[in-house]
Amino acid sequence: MKHKFILVICVLMCCASEVYSQDPQFTQFYANPLYLNPAFAGTGRCPRGVINYRNQWPNINGRYVTYSASGDFHSDKLAGGVGMIITNDDQALGKLKTTNVSLIYSYQAVISNKLALKFGLQGTYMQKNLDVNNLHFGDMIDPRRGFVWNTREAIPAAQKVAADFSAGMLGYGKNYFFGLSAHHINQPDEGLLGTAKLPAKFTLHGGYVHALDRENKSYFSPNVLIMSQQGIIQVNVGLYYVNGPFVAGLWYRSSDAVMPLIGIQNSFFKFGYSYDVTISELSGITGGGHEISMQFQSFCRKKAPKFKVVECPSF
Repeated sequence: MKHKFILVICVLMCCASEVYSQDPQFTQFYANPLYLNPAFAGTGRCPRGVINYRNQWPNINGRYVTYSASGDFHSDKLAGGVGMIITNDDQALGKLKTTNVSLIYSYQAVISNKLALKFGLQGTYMQKNLDVNNLHFGDMIDPRRGFVWNTREAIPAAQKVAADFSAGMLGYGKNYFFGLSAHHINQPDEGLLGTAKLPAKFTLHGGYVHALDRENKSYFSPNVLIMSQQGIIQVNVGLYYVNGPFVAGLWYRSSDAVMPLIGIQNSFFKFGYSYDVTISELSGITGGGHEISMQFQSFCRKKAPKFKVVECPSF
């Protein structure tokens, strides 16, 4: 009966005259660079593939599971990067699914030997699907036989499609980086019953790389990431430590969670795992959040003289 109760609550929320929602998010921000900021397209220069998986609040029936797959590369002819990212957000055990398919272009401008800028544009096809056959309402209940009656409630649409547009900027030098992204600039309507504008999301991020041993590729990197959506501001501060192929990190999300992560990497492959330790009032109830990332970097020719590779964390 628990899943039926959750579905009733979801439907009641859908029946409001105006409904808002927020984006799913990943703990390993830089392990999903195109999701964080479209200006990251092509920053690795060589063709790059990324796969991400996140299971949030596994102890709660109707948990949130999000998948993401992306690819990008730099093109000298286009003077920038080209990328594509597909995300799928699965809520209530598949009852509500949102799929986004995005194409990205980023332009690079080399300002000086110490600074390069990238500007990214992203266009997205968004599709939201609701399994209306598994919706349950109070007027469908018979005291003895359960859900047997037809409902008089308004049934939401089974599908909604919309176009979504985003943009981003990225600046970086030899050992520092900063960026700003704006997602859902046009605030697309994703409502299945009535109007539900997806509020714009703004992200500010930056960090510094301090080398400890350049020969052995050892360094640490403090980072900060601030997100704002629908009047809610979230502050994340973190620190990465890299020693050759091994990566360790620790993030703190304002009044919500502590997020340790570990990873291993080489020139062609990167793997990371992180876990969200809930420290809010929901501690011990949600089960935190598990996240896995994999990156694949293919071989390509030596970099062009005017191309600068951003030095930033990969997880």
